[in-house]
Amino acid sequence: MDDSRSIDAVLRWRASALTRAIATCIGVALAVAVIASRWQLIAFVAPMLGVLASIGWQRKPTTVSVTGHPAMTRCFENESVELSAELAENATGATLELEAVLGLQTESIAADRQCLTVSAQAQRWGRYPLRTRVRLDAAGGLLTGAATVDVADLFVFPVAPPQPTGIPRTELPDRLGTHLTRHIGPGVEFADIRPYLPGDQLRAVNWAVSARRGSLHVTERLTDRAADVVVLVDMSAQPPGPATAVSERTLRGATQVVQTALRNGDRAGIVGLGGRRPRWLGADIGRRQFYRVLDAALEVGNEYQGTTGTLAPRAAVPTGAVVVAFSTLLDTEFALALIDLCKRGHTVVAVDVLEGWPFADDNEPILQRMWALQRSSMYRDMRVIGVDVVSWPAGITLDQAMSLVPNRGRRSS
Repeated sequence: MDDSRSIDAVLRWRASALTRAIATCIGVALAVAVIASRWQLIAFVAPMLGVLASIGWQRKPTTVSVTGHPAMTRCFENESVELSAELAENATGATLELEAVLGLQTESIAADRQCLTVSAQAQRWGRYPLRTRVRLDAAGGLLTGAATVDVADLFVFPVAPPQPTGIPRTELPDRLGTHLTRHIGPGVEFADIRPYLPGDQLRAVNWAVSARRGSLHVTERLTDRAADVVVLVDMSAQPPGPATAVSERTLRGATQVVQTALRNGDRAGIVGLGGRRPRWLGADIGRRQFYRVLDAALEVGNEYQGTTGTLAPRAAVPTGAVVVAFSTLLDTEFALALIDLCKRGHTVVAVDVLEGWPFADDNEPILQRMWALQRSSMYRDMRVIGVDVVSWPAGITLDQAMSLVPNRGRRSS
């Protein structure tokens, strides 16, 4: 939770309700004076004309300071957090009101003219500002100033499904982890029994076999290793129609992959390509890394690194890392980034989040059939290059889609 944020709201001044009422009375009185030839009415409205003439002398503060606490808050979907906004002490006569924000549900906890506190929650991930409206009447009451200002930011993280997502079998770094390999080393899974050699640990001696064979024998076990998992997110512009919902599934899928990797003790990172601000976060372990990845995905904070170009930076993808990409595979530059990672020796899996016909203006069956055949051909060509592509329909979970990744002979561990 961050510190407070103080923002100067620039007031926009307009005539107050009192000024409009006086002007209406003056207009009606002058009209009656002209029509009925009653000059006495002019004397009656003269003081009110003087009041309106003094409108240029009204004192009009240009700004009013508003403080939001906390300035930036992170939470998950359907999780309630407390936010507050307060006017500066010198904002005499000003009032503070809460404005509605689409998708953000607020419940008032405490509110008065100078301060308000609300409980906020959102059902969908994203950035939601705490939007307030400041009102201030000038000293004479003839002018009213108003300004709308976002005093705090609420970043809502997506909730990933609990199902673990597997990774393709590949050669893993020599680092202790939870993924069973065929390498001999420290572990719990039985591999083989061999004669004792000088230097073997006594705890590895299999005494039952040694007694039966008349010489010392040791038990060899399969070692468990850790993986480096990097999620590649396609942030390029998407076509209208059904493809507008792919960002929802893309971020949820990336969150699920990172969550599974970190729970397994693996290192996880993220790379976002395309869009206005490509960025990346290096692979690391721990619970804090999970929140760093979400910050990088939603462009929160400053712990991630910016990048240029259309390829994943080498520093963002450790040697031997498994790359899981989420994309509609409509952008050629993103496909070239996948091919480049495959040429570097990484195991690359692309999850196609686009489902069905992506164009809403033409529903010709023959065109849809040709589109499906073209996508199947693209899947085949990508597999020939070395990038495994799996489709993720809306009716199945991500772990079910990832289970369709083929186990190639060259990836046996």
